[in-house]
Amino acid sequence: MRMYPGLKTLLGVAATAMLGVASAQTPAPASADKAGTPISKADQKIVTDVAQGNMAEIACAKVAQSKAQDENAKTFAQQMIDDHTKALTEVQQLATSKGVTMPTDVDKQHKAMTDKLSAMSGDAFDKAYMAQCGVTAHKQMHSILASAEKKAKDPDVKAMVTRLAPTVDQHLKAAQQMASAKGAAKGDKSAGGGESGK
Repeated sequence: MRMYPGLKTLLGVAATAMLGVASAQTPAPASADKAGTPISKADQKIVTDVAQGNMAEIACAKVAQSKAQDENAKTFAQQMIDDHTKALTEVQQLATSKGVTMPTDVDKQHKAMTDKLSAMSGDAFDKAYMAQCGVTAHKQMHSILASAEKKAKDPDVKAMVTRLAPTVDQHLKAAQQMASAKGAAKGDKSAGGGESGK
């Protein structure tokens, strides 16, 4: 099928940004020196919210890999699995260094979204996946990261959200482009909403 204009470029930029995250992780003496050092409740919530957002994207994308009919949606889903798995690994490493207990599964809200998608099929699934997991979820993650960049007190938490933000923004742009092309409006009420990293 035809690849939407700019999609490969947007996803390529996102992938490059994630490679930068991976290489930036390597020596992290600041985190290592403070291994196990407690961080504030607010910073702990940032870490768990970001973890939940990444876990939800991975879960949705895995459903899309088996259910999406549109090749562009499948390509997007694979990119979400790749990028959000890398991001989740970084969050897990930070959580371990800070003594933060990570969630082991998606929360009820995200599970409900994934279950709803799993019950859909065909073009309706493709539109809902791009609207919910592509646009809405990335808008919410963008808001979480933007707020965290301002409010995080721990320098390692702040640095993590700063590194992840550009990739989330690239995902959002690609998703908006695809959702628009599929006729799923950016705030498509029929696709549902309410999923967030809360």
